[in-house]
Amino acid sequence: MSATPAPVDRRAALKARSRKAILDAAAALMRERRSTHFSVDELAAAADVSRRTVFNHFDSLEAAVTAAAGRMLVDIVDAMEAEAASASGDDATVLGDLAAAGSAEHLVPTVAYLIEVLGGTVEEQSERGAVLMQRAVALFTERMSASIAKRHPRADALQVALLVSAFCGGLLGLVERWTAATGGTDTAASRRVWNDLLDHLVAVLREPEA
Repeated sequence: MSATPAPVDRRAALKARSRKAILDAAAALMRERRSTHFSVDELAAAADVSRRTVFNHFDSLEAAVTAAAGRMLVDIVDAMEAEAASASGDDATVLGDLAAAGSAEHLVPTVAYLIEVLGGTVEEQSERGAVLMQRAVALFTERMSASIAKRHPRADALQVALLVSAFCGGLLGLVERWTAATGGTDTAASRRVWNDLLDHLVAVLREPEA
């Protein structure tokens, strides 16, 4: 006789599905409108949940938008993990893995999209857009820290955490410089600019020779 799943497990599964539906809907509305200009009621309708359910998961509309934006960046970490799993990582370093994840190929398409959606053009960028980008990068940093720690289990945990935080904080600074230099668009030229800036960041954080 099979065991009956505990009610708490069913509730957790339903909660997870509701949260995913809200995040999926937020991402879809952002793609459709190329902005975050939608209401909680519109988000709830798109997710096929109640307004109350949205607030059960998120304190505000901006929290939901931030989580959706952060998930786009977290997807980059997941892609990095998949690539790392299929490659030999015996000689990989923490900073090398961070640099690979932060390359133009991985980050520029998503960063350019988020700049457009969260803040618009360079002239139109608002304090709100900057704050949302900072919060999204914070989610990226959290996920990156866990990924790097898992990939380098013998490395000093505090050093890894500090290096990841410094790298991701540097990336946020790169976003500002890159946007000012390129307009925040994804082109071959803007990717070269990003990688040049990334090289400068890596040089500053370069790990000591063993």
